[in-house]
Amino acid sequence: MTFVYPRPQMVRDEFTMLDGPWRFIHDPDDIGVTERWFDPHAEFTNTIIVPNPPESPASGISQDVTGPIWYRRDFDHRPQDGGRLLLHFEGVDHLASVWVNSTHVGDHEGSQSRFTVDITDAVRPGTNTLVVRAIDSVTDLEQPRGKQDWLPAPHVIWYRRTSGIWRSVWLEPVPPVRIDRLNLQSGPTLGSVDVEARIYGLPDAQAILEVELRLAERLLCRAQFECVSGTVAASLRLDHESIETQPEDLWWSPESPTLLDVVARLRVGTTTVDRVRSYVGLRTVGIDGSNVLLNNRPYFLRLVLEQGYWPESHLASPSIDALETEARLIKELGFNGIRMHQTSADPRFLACCDRLGLVVLADTAAAYRFSDIALRRQTDELMAMIGRDASHPCVIAWVLFNESWGVPDLQTRPEQRQAVMALTALAKALDPTRIVLGNDGWEYVAGDVIGVHDYTQDPRQLDARYGTADAARHTVRTRRPGTRPLMLPGNDDAAECLPILLSEFGGISAHNTDDAWEAYGDVIATEELASRVGQLVAAVSEGSGLAGFCYTQLTDTAQEKNGLLTETRQPKCPLDTLRDAIRANRPDQV
Repeated sequence: MTFVYPRPQMVRDEFTMLDGPWRFIHDPDDIGVTERWFDPHAEFTNTIIVPNPPESPASGISQDVTGPIWYRRDFDHRPQDGGRLLLHFEGVDHLASVWVNSTHVGDHEGSQSRFTVDITDAVRPGTNTLVVRAIDSVTDLEQPRGKQDWLPAPHVIWYRRTSGIWRSVWLEPVPPVRIDRLNLQSGPTLGSVDVEARIYGLPDAQAILEVELRLAERLLCRAQFECVSGTVAASLRLDHESIETQPEDLWWSPESPTLLDVVARLRVGTTTVDRVRSYVGLRTVGIDGSNVLLNNRPYFLRLVLEQGYWPESHLASPSIDALETEARLIKELGFNGIRMHQTSADPRFLACCDRLGLVVLADTAAAYRFSDIALRRQTDELMAMIGRDASHPCVIAWVLFNESWGVPDLQTRPEQRQAVMALTALAKALDPTRIVLGNDGWEYVAGDVIGVHDYTQDPRQLDARYGTADAARHTVRTRRPGTRPLMLPGNDDAAECLPILLSEFGGISAHNTDDAWEAYGDVIATEELASRVGQLVAAVSEGSGLAGFCYTQLTDTAQEKNGLLTETRQPKCPLDTLRDAIRANRPDQV
């Protein structure tokens, strides 16, 4: 299966990418709507390369913007009898308004997931004009912004912004009666697949949904369902006796990332009106008292923090090849997964993780002020992200808050604690098949795993704090990084019965620049990096009191120079040496 298609888990044959040169204009005085810049005759003075944000060098603009920004491009359209035309945006930060041929066709708020506009009634045969207005408020701390800075210059661990269109824009002709959503997840027995399909435009005539699952050319299951409503929900049991393999050979894991091909067809009467291709991985995720479980077995997490930030394009992915290379580098370094930190992953990157075998902890982007507006926005972003990514087998956890960002007064404000508990419950309701980290780092309130951030550079301290289960549980009950406890009062039971994940540690700085932000420890020579990493990793590896770790971080990112790789993805020391360090075992486990 090719992953060039921008929506890799629901593929149709026809689509048109609209990435590339667009006309562009900055509107600091916010006069564009009044002066009808959405009309084709409006003068746009610059060219921008979509989907690179205007702040990035790759955009051709390379400047910070305040106030609305406007995009325009033409596209050709040849109507199909009775068909509809969908316009997909994979990401626009943060508010978007869309016009086609001067007709307003939709608005959207939220930057982390795709949104779709049906533009059928606004297009005409031949050339059409698409206009997008985007607003990314620089100083709005109620807006989920992740690591995007709100100050004029990047500071500490926050980076230059990624405004406007920052992921692909594309057109998709679709039939009027169609499969509008296809959610595929492994069943709880690892011998079945749960299917949820949403059918759009359900006719009065009988409609049948047919689903096939195959391993290469071998048919594992074929089932048909009558569509009596707009939603079809069913469990497909695989026929293991029909293939020459053990059931375990079908399971997905980083060590054996088996994917089953899926084809879904929608028939009305005897006519097939829609067909989409997808895939699914058979795997389950859970916990016991000390471990994260993958396929009902303890699985030690060796993760690396992935910021998804690129010097030329910021949070926009520079290319599909770059995403593929990134995933392969992570595997070659010896990690079995990533924490996608403070930004949603490009779906094509998740597809690479599915195919190559990397587990993913998926963060939601943080706001930095607590209010009803911020909470509504974060809830919307969380629901959209789960809706988009729930079928990816690589995603094993949702991370809702990071280090109390957006909920800074958890110790004293019960409404903020309720917010963490409410979003944790919401994530579990939307997706009961994965684990959830409520507030990661410290001040645990709710969630399936206790996430701890500890940046000590002394492996002896790490060993003393987390070397055994008793030590780790004592640490989370008593330690207070800064003034913040790892566990808020009233969570003693959680400290005794939940897995503990060292979800950020390391941060060793090896570089020769003068403008780096220094916070984790002394800067060392690059030839020392692998040895120092190996010492830290050995203290917290399998056999410790932890369920896993996440090393900070994969690459240097702007002024944060603590990566294993440079910003341009060059290893700071030989890959095999780094891999040996990442795979280091505790001395008592060798």
